[in-house]
Amino acid sequence: MAEHDRSGALLRRLPLLLVALVAVAGFVLLRDELSFEALRDNRETLLAFRDAHYLSAMAVFVAAYAAIVAFSLPGALLATLTGGFLFGLFPGVLLNVTAATIGAALIFLAARAGLGEALAARMDASDGLVRRIKRGIDDSQWEMLFLIRLVPAVPFFVANLVPALVGVPLWRYVIATFLGIIPGALVYTSVGAGLGEVFEQGGTPDWGLIFEPQILLPLLGLCALAGLPLALKAIRGRKGL
Repeated sequence: MAEHDRSGALLRRLPLLLVALVAVAGFVLLRDELSFEALRDNRETLLAFRDAHYLSAMAVFVAAYAAIVAFSLPGALLATLTGGFLFGLFPGVLLNVTAATIGAALIFLAARAGLGEALAARMDASDGLVRRIKRGIDDSQWEMLFLIRLVPAVPFFVANLVPALVGVPLWRYVIATFLGIIPGALVYTSVGAGLGEVFEQGGTPDWGLIFEPQILLPLLGLCALAGLPLALKAIRGRKGL
């Protein structure tokens, strides 16, 4: 029986182990390949393929972007720019958000199967502080999900893994991910849509655009809006004490 349980646990963790192995291999082998320079040097080939096979180009792009996110490979920002470069602001932003959400859902499922279900169950069965933390997370899942998606400082892979480890339902995670990444995706897709002119001038895009006041302040406003219910719950909880 114990042998069967160990085998089952190993099988559940295989997807997460595969993600980890591919992520490490991708970081070593692809960090120089998935670069702005690679996009610049291959732009004519990409545009020619898009023009000759538009629907196929969309499907290939979504699959490639989803794989980059699912395996935490380098190049997610470059993929977002590429979506804007190849397909414009629209449907580029829709393709970017869809692909990123699919990839995020895949790594979420891998993490939940490997660690999340057992960890969430242990937290529910715990006493004292751990159980109160888990209960607080359960009571504020929507707010937490939107907040970690909107805050620019939260790494994307962290926002993908944390919800899986605390028992967030997949459907809620997918909806919050899709909606929560739209503001940032709009910014960088619009940058990608203007890459043609950047290439002609021999320049590089402004990677820090999202931290410009006219972009960052509205994002911080959305973060504050998402975090307001959390703050109100905390205040009510203290009053209740």
